Amino acid sequence: MFKKLLTLAIVLLIQANANVLQEAIDNAPEGSILKLPAGVYKGNININKPLTIIGKEDGVVIDGEQSGTVITIKSSYVTLKNLKIIGSGDRHENVDAAITISDGAQCEISDCVIEDCLFGIDMQMVNNSIISNNHISSKDLDLGLRGDGLRVWYSNNNLIKGNSLIKSRDMVIWYSHGNEIVNNYGKHNRYSLHFMYAGKNLIKNNTYEMNSVGIFFMYSKDSIAIGNVIKSSQGATGMGIGLKDVSNFTLQDNTIIYCAQGLYIDRSPFEPDTHNWITGNKILYNSEAIHFHSLSENNTLKDNIVMGNIEDIVNDSRGSKTDENDIEANYWDNYEGFDKNHDGIGDTPHKVYQYADQLWVYNSDVKFFYGSPVISLLNFLAKLAPFTKPLFLMQDEKPRILKTTL
Repeated sequence: MFKKLLTLAIVLLIQANANVLQEAIDNAPEGSILKLPAGVYKGNININKPLTIIGKEDGVVIDGEQSGTVITIKSSYVTLKNLKIIGSGDRHENVDAAITISDGAQCEISDCVIEDCLFGIDMQMVNNSIISNNHISSKDLDLGLRGDGLRVWYSNNNLIKGNSLIKSRDMVIWYSHGNEIVNNYGKHNRYSLHFMYAGKNLIKNNTYEMNSVGIFFMYSKDSIAIGNVIKSSQGATGMGIGLKDVSNFTLQDNTIIYCAQGLYIDRSPFEPDTHNWITGNKILYNSEAIHFHSLSENNTLKDNIVMGNIEDIVNDSRGSKTDENDIEANYWDNYEGFDKNHDGIGDTPHKVYQYADQLWVYNSDVKFFYGSPVISLLNFLAKLAPFTKPLFLMQDEKPRILKTTL
């Protein structure tokens, strides 16, 4: 009798530790739909065929038990919906993630909650797929030690919509083209959105706040960023939108507010005979509104509102030709002219010079006094009776006179 009870206990223990979900996946025919009831399922799941897994009610949890990647997908036509995924490993070199998906197309990950996972969703060579309405956060680590909430690598023509990334590290779009990144939200991250060697992407109506950097584009071209809101990117490297070595970009109707640097332009446009178009944006209440670094010409800045910033234009590279950009019909709250005929255009050009603030632009030690009464007094005296030749930065031939409220 004792032996029978012991044998039964061993069988029950084995069944309790068995990966029931993996067995169901392995036994399901291609194209099956698995509807999971509430409960905790063991992770380290592998999906290698077309399959749909749906939490048919709240409370469906897949737990990686702090080891490796929770769900690994290597197939097209895989759908995951309404799942809570927790407990990946913590190894950066292994990219331990909630979900890794590779070498597929026509996949969907929607309405999932990802918590306590080093990386969120890692996409590698995945095309024509949907990532939507997921809530993603990393492990409780220092910012630089977290994993990326979403990594899109060599993946094209995907829709990334309505996701929230909070307390993650970055969302990266690398070597990936034709993607739509729409209505996403990011907070307390490093780069809420980072592009590298990516082209023809649409970035629309996203909101990013309290991150180190809102959106940063590198070595990319032919993309459009429209209707995004970036606010409170603060700290020494705080930046709203950054352009580095990018060409044929359009930034339109974005709002950049309360950032250390609003718009950062570095060697852009990069390719010969190309332009960038920066139009209709609101650049408000930043420490620096527009910061030029290195040789950046042939940008068109038109119909933007530049208001409430400590510095409107900063050029930190001696000899670069900031005035070679096409700057026209913007509103500048520092404009000191008049509009006598009431046509909404200033009667004289708006010219921007760099006075005593050259001291902190070119000398990092002096930047300690940035925004202090000392620098303000020096600037006032320099404008009143220049003791050094001011540096001409740019002029707006037709500055707008703002007649309506924001």
